[in-house]
Amino acid sequence: MKAFNFLLVSFMILLSVNISGQTATGDQSGQPYIEVTGTAEKEVIPDEIFIGITIQEKYVNRVKITIEEQEEKLKLLIQSLRIDFTNLSVSDADADFVRVSWQKKDVLTKKNYSLKVPDATTVSKVFQGLNELEIADARIDKVRYSKIDSLRKETRILAIKAAKDKADYMLAAIGEETGKALVVKEEATLQSSNNINVRGQRSTGSVFYVDGVKADTYEENELQFEKIKVQISIYVKFGIQ
Repeated sequence: MKAFNFLLVSFMILLSVNISGQTATGDQSGQPYIEVTGTAEKEVIPDEIFIGITIQEKYVNRVKITIEEQEEKLKLLIQSLRIDFTNLSVSDADADFVRVSWQKKDVLTKKNYSLKVPDATTVSKVFQGLNELEIADARIDKVRYSKIDSLRKETRILAIKAAKDKADYMLAAIGEETGKALVVKEEATLQSSNNINVRGQRSTGSVFYVDGVKADTYEENELQFEKIKVQISIYVKFGIQ
C-alpha cells in the first residue's frame, strides 16, 4: 500500500512538472498578431561580360604563326575598341600543349585569356574583330552585375515594405492597426545570373559560342543579354494594436 501511494505521488509530481513546463513556453502576453510575407523582385542588365579567348600557335602555308604575333594583334583590337588593358588577363598560368598531327616533332602551344567588357554592343564588336583576326576559339564564359550586393539590399527593403503594406491593408479591412514587428526573417533569395542567353535578329557575320553552343552573331543594336533577376521574400510577424 505504501509502495502504491509512493508511485501515485511520484506520478502526480511528474504530471505537475510537465504541465508547468508546457505553460512556461506558451505566449503569456496574449497579444494578437498577424503573419505576412513580402516579396520583391528587381532586374538589371549585366554590366560585366567575360569573354574567354584561346590563342593557339598555328601554321598557315607551313609558316608558324606564334602566340606572340596573335597576342599583339589582339591587344591592338582591344585598344581600337577603347577597352582598358587591365580587363584582359591570362586565364591559366601554364600553357597547354597540342601536338600537330602532320609534323610530330613540333609542339604547338595555346594560351587562354579572359576579357571583361561592359555591354552587349562591345561583345559584338569583340567577336567581329576576333573573326577578322581569324581567332576562332572565343566564347562567353559568364555574366555578372558589379553592384549585386547593393541590388540585394534594395530588394530586401522593398520586400519588407511590401510585408508592412500587406499587414496594413489586411488589418484595416477589420478596423485594426499594425503594431511593432515581433519577428523578421528572410525566407528566400533567388538570383538568376548564370544564364547566358543572347537574343536578337540573326544576321550574317562571325561565329561564336554561348555556353559551348555554336551561335551566329547579331546586329549590334539587337544584341542583348538576359537580365539578372534578384527575388527576395521576407516573413514578418506584426503585433496588432
